[in-house]
Amino acid sequence: MSTERMPNPVVLIPEAMDALMALNGAIAGAGVGGKVLALSHLRASQINGCAPCVAGGAAQARRHGATDAQIDAVAAWRETPWFSEPERAALALTEAVTRLSDRADAVPDQVWDVAAKHFDQKELAALLLNIAVTNAYNRLNVPTRQQAF
Repeated sequence: MSTERMPNPVVLIPEAMDALMALNGAIAGAGVGGKVLALSHLRASQINGCAPCVAGGAAQARRHGATDAQIDAVAAWRETPWFSEPERAALALTEAVTRLSDRADAVPDQVWDVAAKHFDQKELAALLLNIAVTNAYNRLNVPTRQQAF
């Protein structure tokens, strides 16, 4: 386990935390279920190796009704029967958006079209914002070596 380098930047700049929390509130009120948002947060955080966000995402997913099987297997969601089609679409979109540089067409039409089949534009906006905010938290926590709590 590594040692924390410094406090989280949003602790040092509380106005930034206020802004992120306001954004989280707007996302939560946009019509996408809390379970889907939590699973998306958990998956992006796994990809980015963000321990506090993985721990927090798992706890959040449990609070929103995710089963232990789903939480345990979210990294291998394609290989399990435990996710609904909308959850699978959100997880695929999460992976593509989190790994933008992994392929020439970062978010292929196939991924986008499946997500758009399950979510309207406002819900897609909420999902994209959720992924972006998760990636922002990950990019603050990982370099400063924030610890899981």
